Amino acid sequence: MKLVVFSGTVYGAAEEVARHAVARLNQAGLQCQYFNRTGLAELLAAQPEALLAVTSTTGLGELPDDLIPLYSELRAQLPAALRGLPGAVIGLGDSSYDDSFCGGGALISELFDELGVRQIVPMLRLDACETVTPETDAEPWVDAFAEALKQG
Repeated sequence: MKLVVFSGTVYGAAEEVARHAVARLNQAGLQCQYFNRTGLAELLAAQPEALLAVTSTTGLGELPDDLIPLYSELRAQLPAALRGLPGAVIGLGDSSYDDSFCGGGALISELFDELGVRQIVPMLRLDACETVTPETDAEPWVDAFAEALKQG
């Protein structure tokens, strides 16, 4: 299965989580391709069979600047090639911002719903108030995601 992983980050934590997840998913036997600061054409050219989005949250629950162009293209075009694909989202945030905690991840999760991407595991919410190693804290969830992908 060809899994495309893309991320959006401000200070690098989401990119680190994404890269760590890719390594773990590859070890699980999945074929992963990672994109950072990509456009829709590049993402579609990879011919994904599954999607994983990893994003931090900025401001009042917004996406990082490096993910906004892809998000905007996906919302504008709603490419049929992604409809029905399995997928999942990892959101990073800070729970001290109650109303906007993991808001970037929630935006991508809503977009996946609009695109018809089937979220096969619930969104993982990583809290900066509770972890200093989000990449390793995500490992059990990443393993469950890999297993869900293998089961179809």
